[in-house]
Order: sequence, then C-alpha cells, then structure tokens
Amino acid sequence: MISRRPSVFIYTHCADNDFLREIQAGIEEENVVSEVFEMDESDADILASDACNASMMGSGIGISGENVSFQMRGRRPGECVYSVHMPTFAACRIIGSNSARVMKKQCLRDLE
Repeated sequence: MISRRPSVFIYTHCADNDFLREIQAGIEEENVVSEVFEMDESDADILASDACNASMMGSGIGISGENVSFQMRGRRPGECVYSVHMPTFAACRIIGSNSARVMKKQCLRDLE
C-alpha cells in the first residue's frame, strides 16, 4: 500500500472497533492522519510490522481482535514498541498518540 501523504498506517484483522476508534482519536489529537486497511494476516505484531514498513513515515499499528501492536521502522520484526492484549481505552489513545509522535520526532508518552 502506498500513500501520497504522511500518515500512520493501521492494519487490522477482525479488529475491536472500540480499540480502533480510541487509537484513531489518539492519532488525531496529534494532528496526524491515519489510514486503516483490513488485511488477511491475523497476528497483530506482523500487521504492525507490515504497516510501519508500508507507511511513508515508518509508523504502523496492527490490530487483530483484542490484540494491539505498535511498531516503528528500524526495529526487528517481532520486537514491537508495544504489544498489548486487551488494552484499556486510555492505553489505546496513548498508542495512537505515540504512533503520531514518532512521525513528528517527539518523545513518546508512557503507556499506563
């Protein structure tokens, strides 16, 4: 997937819609755009890795069911920044915010 604008890519597989909504809200709070793609892969870590490699800015999130992963380009596959099962809504917002902060070269917020 190639985008013409800098954005956080979110690759999903049967994603929990509440998690997706909160992650996108965190991204929007940082004034960054996100793009969501439904994929066949069901492993959130692989989805996040693929999303960050496809994103122009190297920031990607994978959501599979109730699993959420956040990956940055340059990290090894399987070594996600965050990989959380059943995150709180506050954690989802922070993950979204942090994925946008990577693009803006700002410090990451602590995951609660």
